[in-house]
Amino acid sequence: MSPLSSPPLPLSGPPLLPLPISSSPSVLFTVATVLSLTACSPSRLTSTSSADGSCTLGPVFEEQPSSVVYPEGLSEGKVTLNCQARASPAATYSWRVNGTDVPVGDPRYTLVAGNLVISGPQFVRDAGSYQCLAINRCGTILSRAANLKFGYLHDFPGEGRSPQTAYEGAGAFLACQPPAHYPALSYRWFVSEFPSFMKPDGGRWFVSQVTGNLYLAKAEPNDTASYFCFTTINMDISTKSTFSKANQLTVQPDGTGLSSAPAIKVGFPAETYALTGHTTQLECFAYGNPVPKLRWRKVDGLLPSKAGASAEGPILTLPEMTFHEEGVYECEAYNSEGRDTQQGRITVQAQPEWLQVMSDSEVEISSELHWTCVAAGKPRPSIRWLRNGQPLSTQDRVEVNGGRLKVINLALEDSGMYQCVAENKHGTIYSNAELRVQVQVPDFRSNPVRRLVPAARGGQVMMECRPRAAPKPTLFWSRGTELLTNSSRVTVTPDGMLRIHNISRADEGKYTCFAENYLGKANSTGHLSVRDATKITLAPSNADINQGENVTLQCHASHDPTMDLTFTWALNGALLDLEDPGGTYHRVEGIVGDLLIVSGQLSQAGTYSCTAQTVVDSASASAKLVVRGPPGPPGGLVVKNVAATSVELRWSRGYDNHSPIGKYVIMGHSLLSPGWKRMRTDPSNIEGNAESTRVFGLLPWMDYEFQVIASNILGSGEPSMSSHTVRTQQAAPTVAPSGLGGGGGDRNELIITWTPMAREYQNGDGFGYILAFRKQNSPTWVVERVSNVESSRYVYSNQSLSPYCLFEVKIKAYNRKGEGPFSQIAVVHSAEEEPTVAPSRINATALTAFEMQVSWDPIQHLSTNGVLQGYEIRYWRQHEREASADRVRTAGLETTARVVGLRPSTRYHVTVMAYNSAGTGPASARTTVTTRRPPPNRPPGNVSWKTDGSWVTVRWDHVKTLDNESAVLGYKHEGQSALKVLDKGKTSVTLPLPKDNGYVVLEIRSWGEGGDGAAQETIVSRDSGETWTDWVCPNNIYFLIKCTLIHYFP
Repeated sequence: MSPLSSPPLPLSGPPLLPLPISSSPSVLFTVATVLSLTACSPSRLTSTSSADGSCTLGPVFEEQPSSVVYPEGLSEGKVTLNCQARASPAATYSWRVNGTDVPVGDPRYTLVAGNLVISGPQFVRDAGSYQCLAINRCGTILSRAANLKFGYLHDFPGEGRSPQTAYEGAGAFLACQPPAHYPALSYRWFVSEFPSFMKPDGGRWFVSQVTGNLYLAKAEPNDTASYFCFTTINMDISTKSTFSKANQLTVQPDGTGLSSAPAIKVGFPAETYALTGHTTQLECFAYGNPVPKLRWRKVDGLLPSKAGASAEGPILTLPEMTFHEEGVYECEAYNSEGRDTQQGRITVQAQPEWLQVMSDSEVEISSELHWTCVAAGKPRPSIRWLRNGQPLSTQDRVEVNGGRLKVINLALEDSGMYQCVAENKHGTIYSNAELRVQVQVPDFRSNPVRRLVPAARGGQVMMECRPRAAPKPTLFWSRGTELLTNSSRVTVTPDGMLRIHNISRADEGKYTCFAENYLGKANSTGHLSVRDATKITLAPSNADINQGENVTLQCHASHDPTMDLTFTWALNGALLDLEDPGGTYHRVEGIVGDLLIVSGQLSQAGTYSCTAQTVVDSASASAKLVVRGPPGPPGGLVVKNVAATSVELRWSRGYDNHSPIGKYVIMGHSLLSPGWKRMRTDPSNIEGNAESTRVFGLLPWMDYEFQVIASNILGSGEPSMSSHTVRTQQAAPTVAPSGLGGGGGDRNELIITWTPMAREYQNGDGFGYILAFRKQNSPTWVVERVSNVESSRYVYSNQSLSPYCLFEVKIKAYNRKGEGPFSQIAVVHSAEEEPTVAPSRINATALTAFEMQVSWDPIQHLSTNGVLQGYEIRYWRQHEREASADRVRTAGLETTARVVGLRPSTRYHVTVMAYNSAGTGPASARTTVTTRRPPPNRPPGNVSWKTDGSWVTVRWDHVKTLDNESAVLGYKHEGQSALKVLDKGKTSVTLPLPKDNGYVVLEIRSWGEGGDGAAQETIVSRDSGETWTDWVCPNNIYFLIKCTLIHYFP
């Protein structure tokens, strides 16, 4: 007996019939053991164990240990490796380290449930690979391995570092030289003092996360400083950092300012191995002046979009790697002086992953077990097997062949927990299953023969006999005392199935199945009851409808009145859902078996089968439904004889859906018109018996796809599958470019512009433009070619070219097949020249303290060498330089302009010059003007008012001016209709009030040579004699009196 077998159980259940071998004590012992093991046979979902210690569930891991990196030298801490399993009875646990048992009795090791707690871990004693074993009576399973490693980061050496020198504009690097450490470090650098960490500087700096070195693409004088390499290590429970001694960098100035092409100094390996599901990074950095820019590409495909912004940075980052990202990658460094590249291959590998695993099995004794495990991975995983945590190899009855396990002549000791282990250099995975070898006396308690078996007269019946038994029992049947054997109507199969054909009333009675193996025997009895057969009395008839019409298929049947009758319908063998209220199939109300098809569609044509069914038999009848509708899609569409503007299409007829095809329509679309449209064909009307046509009116050198649609009197069908994309033949251009014009530019230039030709008019590759131009009335054309299809501008330069000279120009397109027609001639002027004559008789007059008016005599148009666009006024204060002058331009041929925004009491110099598209001409003679003194900056005071009926009189005090202010010449107010100016002797005004009750907002201000003074605002009410200082808005009418604007609010 296996050490994991359960002790014998007392026999239970009905007494066993005596067997010839029952006198043997060894056999009796075996029977008792069989019953004990049988008690373990329920499903693994059972979670309780019986009181006698039997096993109902082998261990299943719910939590397994994970690898840990523990800080070296932290002696007071603890490491916990988790292990929990579901099992019944509950599992016990043990641990192994590097293949040997962990001494749990040692006080440094503690088991908490299944978890292993290590106190004060030390590298020498505790580093290694740990595995947990979960054990119960069903067997033992072994967990995945968890590595306990010790992390450390030593300090940088105490010696100082040698100073480094670099030259301005050249590249340089500072070595980090990190100390001994585990695991990998992350690197940063700081300048002069902590924590002044270096920040991105337009791509000039780069810190390699592989070596820790700091790289400088182009040194600058202000880079002179002390630099420190800062390293950090991350462990599971702590983080540690340290930094180096100072790296002194001195940048020597270089006055030459020479540029240099990129030179890649930080590269990546020629072969990089990546792991699926993980992130892969490639580093690339280059020296150069100007600072090189970087970009990445995938040489043998498209760069994965997941690269994101890193595709233009020094570290290409590819997260969640898959096999699609495998390939050759290139880093390109470029600037205005040149480029440099480096390539390397990323090879993607993968951890093991299960494709097929074994499952729990209950197998009878002496039979065979076959289990298969299949795992994917790169490199290809190897597979090994464990039984109860111990390696399993080929021996005796066991055959191990990679992922296949075979055990023959199964014995009790083969029961237990089995594990399939797949591993490669990237990882190990486990699959678990429980094997139960069953030994049992025949027993019908869980699966007896059916007590009552109804059967239809004239039909057949099958009676099952499936007792639980191991090994497999011998089965036979009897009717009453008669042993049944195979005959023309009766068949007993080896697996115990009893079949009786052509049943009659005489077959009614009791039938008993007997089961027997060397452990014992048992039997079970059922009663066969014969009923009337079910028959179809009204079968469905064939039907023919048009698409969208309704149709009813009839079906009636007779049956044994003691049983219920149900009807089902199937279309081409597939059962129909008649209960969906929104469906197209319904039962006819009041008629049990009839089928109503609502709005029949082409897909619903076929053979409909009606089945009338009772619990003992069924009867069926069928009918065909024809649905007529638009034709189906034509097939086999191919494109032949592709020319520049036409193609030939051929196709094969599709289903006509029981209505002859009347005609075909050809649909197509090009690269530039995504929507499908009807194509022109020859003949224009394609008859229904045709299988080819010619499509014309196509654009040369254009990609097209085509479809064919058939139609009949019931409508148009679905289009055919699209043809493969074809490109029409090339042809010479047939139209000329549009938008021909030009003008402007620098001296001695003729600029010609046009609208680039759209793709549909290019007609072929090798596309470009031919320009022809000549001076007006010249007999000779100058011809130039422009080979860029996107070009829209051509500049012709010639030192002998006169300014603003009239040219005739024309343009045509060309491609590999020839040239197109010339456009209409357009007239274009060569570049203008700045005016050569200055305006004369300049006059500047001060209008106020803040503005002046400038006038001049115009220049003659013949002297402008172009089109005069206007005049530019330049003005500057007396103590300023002319170079700092402010400027005002006029548009058109005006000869006066007002200049505002001046300073009071200030002397200004003024000049005027003409301008055109080429620039400004010479300045006129300088004139001088002095702005007036400023107006008073105080408003009128003591404003009062008085109403008299519909009038109001407002009074104020005279404004007194200072010595530096201009004299008051009067006062301004604006009434409801016109601006009114009062002389300085008046300090009151009478104004009409609105007809409705309201109030007036008044603004009174002084005016003089320097302009308008500050305003005094007050509010006048019709209803009172008060002066309001706050803005009040009753629901009345008011109007505003001020110097320049009127605000009237009705």
